[in-house]
Amino acid sequence: MVKGVARRVIVVKTPDPKLFEQAIFIVKEDAFVGDGVSADDVLAEAQAVADRYVKQSRGWGKRVRKMTGPLYVVAGAVLASLVWFLTTLF
Repeated sequence: MVKGVARRVIVVKTPDPKLFEQAIFIVKEDAFVGDGVSADDVLAEAQAVADRYVKQSRGWGKRVRKMTGPLYVVAGAVLASLVWFLTTLF
């Protein structure tokens, strides 16, 4: 829910329409005050954030995040087996 009468909003069209149509960023009221930040800088950052989200939500990154639990289990089993093997060997 957006409170207030007027908000500065940036709407970014999606780089991949399979995931979403557009991203809406609500900009802080003091974003353009003092820091030398231009509207183009804010728009570029919003587009970069949307692009990163799309890249993380598809491809290998999504598959790897889903597999991390089983990979930790396998890595733990291999490490435990290696420690057991080394202790019985020496």
